[in-house]
Amino acid sequence: MPNHYFEFNKFRVEQDQCAMKVCTDACLFGAWTAAKFNELDIAPTSILDIGAGTGLLSLMLAQESSAHIDAIEMETGAAMQAVANCKASPWKDRIKLMHIALQDFKKTEPLYDLIISNPPFYEQDLKSPDNNKNIAHHSEALTLKELIDSVDQLLTLKGHFALLLPFERKAPFLAMAEKKGFYLHQSTDVHQTEKHSPFRTMLLLSRTQATIKTDSIVIKINKEYSPEFRILLTPYYLPF
Repeated sequence: MPNHYFEFNKFRVEQDQCAMKVCTDACLFGAWTAAKFNELDIAPTSILDIGAGTGLLSLMLAQESSAHIDAIEMETGAAMQAVANCKASPWKDRIKLMHIALQDFKKTEPLYDLIISNPPFYEQDLKSPDNNKNIAHHSEALTLKELIDSVDQLLTLKGHFALLLPFERKAPFLAMAEKKGFYLHQSTDVHQTEKHSPFRTMLLLSRTQATIKTDSIVIKINKEYSPEFRILLTPYYLPF
């Protein structure tokens, strides 16, 4: 059974009321996105976290930026837990958690410089008897088309969109995003070990064309975290 909390260097994530627990790929995605701030000289002043869950991604980005962060979560238990986690953090004045579905969320100017999302993963797969897990895992509550349509409405013209997806949904999503005028800037495929095929992909897109950078990262080598993984996660885990 997962722990009811996850302790980071500078914040703690309680997760007993949330169907989706803190997991390695979500932590990696948050660290990867934050690392792009320096690599690409991105300094967002406003961030939207779509599908906040425990509040993990909002907290990771708050640690590594000075941006104001709006986070939305439709599942009641997760939203309440995210509120508590953010209020207990050093950045409680910069994170606003809203219990609302993306389809109902409206925003006028100013829009967001960065939108980040770890959306429901699965379409047409077997469902759990736990409805909260269904909402967290399945994309019927939020399809990828609804997601990119909303990002199109909520992102500034020069803003960036960071997304974590199962690897097999990478190509169809990128085709969908291109039709909406988004271009891939960075793509990092995630492998559990050197022997495994990629199971996740981390994407960074914007409306501006750029040279596409593609690479991959292995989480564990010989049952130990890889050097690349350690570099990204060291600001958040101690001891590692």
